[in-house]
Amino acid sequence: MKSQINTLRQLQELVLTRDELNQAGQVDHLDRLNDSIFALQDQLNPQVAAIYQRLYKKSHIVMSAMTNNCCAVCGMQVPISQVQQVRLAQHLVSCSSCGRILFANPEDAAQNIAEVEKTEEPKVGISRFSAEELMVVDLQTTDRVGAIAALAMAMERNNFIKNSDSLISAAMDRENVMSTAMGEGLAFPHVRGVEGGALTLALGISKEGIDWDGENKVNIVFLSAIPVAVSAFYLRLMSGLMQSFEKEANRKSVLEATDSAALWKALCKATRATVK
Repeated sequence: MKSQINTLRQLQELVLTRDELNQAGQVDHLDRLNDSIFALQDQLNPQVAAIYQRLYKKSHIVMSAMTNNCCAVCGMQVPISQVQQVRLAQHLVSCSSCGRILFANPEDAAQNIAEVEKTEEPKVGISRFSAEELMVVDLQTTDRVGAIAALAMAMERNNFIKNSDSLISAAMDRENVMSTAMGEGLAFPHVRGVEGGALTLALGISKEGIDWDGENKVNIVFLSAIPVAVSAFYLRLMSGLMQSFEKEANRKSVLEATDSAALWKALCKATRATVK
């Protein structure tokens, strides 16, 4: 059953990738992506396929990580009698609350460890997901691996996540499924399933440009660590960022930033109307 669970996880990632491309209006690769989705569906045994289709009709998120012995999507505590069953993955275990199929992340998987700040006024806009410490004004790299690594290490260095190596590896796995370059010099590498906290976003700038995938040159890189439960919200965030940075003036303002404070100010200003 472990192989079926792994297939379900790959299938969910491809479906959510398709949702991202539809949201961004990037339809050029949908046929190839759909072929991969159908191929994975064919690998499911009839019983698992029936469960998948039933859950898929309700939500494209059919799988949920078990984090701290809770369902990462709905937060329901997993009964002690089922915790070990989820870890062994010898058969499917569903959350008793939301019905999603539970899986256990590897112990070395990246996790969100940012502490929630208790302030009188709640954060708004882009500050809900990022901070000045996650702004990298000069990516010293010519390839996407180096760019992703620099941003992941900024997340770890500033105690937003743990295990940046795992985050880098997972981000590159996602890139190998489909490039996250979206035109206009923008790229949105990301990793789903980084549980333990809220969505975390880092921004890096390369004035010289990065050869992202052999086809796109990228100057502005947004790296996101995404809990499964907010996958749908990530689509709205990405849409808001793309809407902001379709404007040449906003791209110019971040590329002209000389330090992290200036980059953070430019990002906040650019997204004030599009990221709520």
